[in-house]
Amino acid sequence: MLDINRLDTGSSNFWPQLKELLAWDNVSDDSVQSTVKQILTDVRRNGDQAVIEYTNKFDRMSAEDMSVLTISSERLQQALDGLPDDQRQALEESAERVRRYHDRQKMESWTYTEDDGTLLGQQVTPLDRVGLYVPGGQAAYPSSVLMNAIPAKVAGVKELIMVVPTPDGQINELVFAAAAITGVDKVFAIGGAQAVAALAYGTESIPQVDKIVGPGNIYVATAKGMVFGTVGIDMIAGPSEILVICDGKTDPDWIAMDLFSQAEHDEDAQPILISDNADFLDKVQASIERLLTEMEREAIIRVSLNERAALIQVKDIDEAIEVCNYIAPEHLELSVDDPQALLPKIRHAGAIFMGRYTAEALGDYCAGPNHVLPTSRTARFSSALGVYDFQKRSSLIMCSEDGASELGKIASVMARGEGLTAHARSAEYRIKK
Repeated sequence: MLDINRLDTGSSNFWPQLKELLAWDNVSDDSVQSTVKQILTDVRRNGDQAVIEYTNKFDRMSAEDMSVLTISSERLQQALDGLPDDQRQALEESAERVRRYHDRQKMESWTYTEDDGTLLGQQVTPLDRVGLYVPGGQAAYPSSVLMNAIPAKVAGVKELIMVVPTPDGQINELVFAAAAITGVDKVFAIGGAQAVAALAYGTESIPQVDKIVGPGNIYVATAKGMVFGTVGIDMIAGPSEILVICDGKTDPDWIAMDLFSQAEHDEDAQPILISDNADFLDKVQASIERLLTEMEREAIIRVSLNERAALIQVKDIDEAIEVCNYIAPEHLELSVDDPQALLPKIRHAGAIFMGRYTAEALGDYCAGPNHVLPTSRTARFSSALGVYDFQKRSSLIMCSEDGASELGKIASVMARGEGLTAHARSAEYRIKK
């Protein structure tokens, strides 16, 4: 029997209950921190040799040198060519949809010239080299390759280095095929904190990157946090989340399966349903109980539902949105008659799926928008991964003689007010006498 949390905004302790339910400690413990720190230091000092040793140890490999762990472009193409027709078609169509969506995100350089001839603007340039971390083994996600590699390529990143562990030599052909489709430049069969270290610091075989993107376990997430500053990172994500707001008119089986779709990722995943219809919450509960036994990942889903899920009753849809904005969910489904009418009220959400027919799972694979999204309430201040995460912006300033003179007068006053005489005199030299 499932014991899913039932919350009601009419309860005096609703908000404390919700806060406790949402609490997620994604900070690794001292043991993990110490292990990762040692791995980073070792790889930084010993390069390829340390990477090989840790890969053999943690992934149960027997590599003698990096050539064994280097995946050729021919091997990637072989994986693509060997796919069944339906898988290849799905992968290619997904990639094209993701590329088409991200093409619209690309920022361009711009300038304008003021009346006195001073030019101001912004120059947009891509990152030189990006590292893409992809989980390996049975937990392999070719969709992650698409979602991370395609926006980088659209941005104009010159070189994309992919790392993917192959524990016990287990290779996921779809991941290799996705790398071929997206034009990944180099692939190494390594994972864990040692892979993050290799990307961050560079080794004899693995070039240093400017930014590391992609999901991983607690060791990978901890390593990404530790190397931030040496390189950029996309985010440190927590478990997957879905929040469904429903008016009670959608098939309860659909909603139950939508909740399952995120719960099956991880025992710590968080599925939440909000409705102003108490009878509908009961119907969804019944659907959950009936459909759960059909799920291949039933054990994982069951833990997620019992420990982190919630069915929340609200007085009306406006209150549902208030709760939603507090939760700031990674994935938000608006399963209502007119979802677009609610959009202006939604302030915090990673991705918004509108209408009864828009399952969140479509966004995971092929709708087009990126599935790398902020979790653990970070949608309050961050956004989906996109082309802009692989582009930099440089300010442009070119003063005319007249512009330098007029701006110099302002800068002089400001600089002397701050006690920075050299700043002031630098500007004053250019003031027309």
